[in-house]
Amino acid sequence: MSLVKEVLIESRDRFGARETIDYVIGEERIGFYLNGEKLLSVMSVPQDQDAHIVGFLLSEGVIKDISEIKSIAIAEDGLAVYLEANIDESARQNLFREKTLTSGCCVGVTGNVEDKIAREFLTSDYKIAIGVLLDCVEAFARKTALFDKTGCVHRAALILESGEIFDAEDIGRHNAIDKAIGRARLKGFDPSRSALLTTGRLSMEMAMKCVMHRVPIVVSKAAVTFQGIKAAQEYGVTMAGFARNGRIGVYTHSGRIVS
Repeated sequence: MSLVKEVLIESRDRFGARETIDYVIGEERIGFYLNGEKLLSVMSVPQDQDAHIVGFLLSEGVIKDISEIKSIAIAEDGLAVYLEANIDESARQNLFREKTLTSGCCVGVTGNVEDKIAREFLTSDYKIAIGVLLDCVEAFARKTALFDKTGCVHRAALILESGEIFDAEDIGRHNAIDKAIGRARLKGFDPSRSALLTTGRLSMEMAMKCVMHRVPIVVSKAAVTFQGIKAAQEYGVTMAGFARNGRIGVYTHSGRIVS
């Protein structure tokens, strides 16, 4: 399935109009199936669908650990992903009992942003040198082929202490993060000693994704929100924004970023 679609457009300026070819992202409606029943549909770029559902369910507390997954499969057409797992039924029900529209560029839904599931303060002693982090940010800022062609995707990358990097792209910033972390978890990596880089703004639900995945550091090239700062401060997440031009702004728990 092609991720990029070719379309004919009319390009206009002060001097007239002409037909030209443009390239746009090919998002699709992806069905998430859990234990034989349809859970929900997500508008997403049809790649890394297995990582997407894993990252999403972990971030919502529906599954607690990768070991609870029994099987996972992607439909041949790429438009559905099927997961069998031991689940927290109360967390699953929260997804539908009280939906919260997230502040994503592509509207997402979460049922567990509020105090529906138990969370612990992140006490991770993981630290990263500012020079190393800025090098990662610089590499992360380089355009990818998909963005270069369409200009229409968010990106996320999980940088593990051991050096492994898991990245992903999607039309939604939430989706990209779920995919990147899901890819790492499917490979058996623990994100509790890592830094998460993202192109999207850092609002409350982004901080809570870090809490649920136990990611101690999150850095964005974009802005942070006040509720994002409050959540990060309360739950022990190091949150940094405006990572560009060789500097970052650290809003909470700055001790994890060292000289």
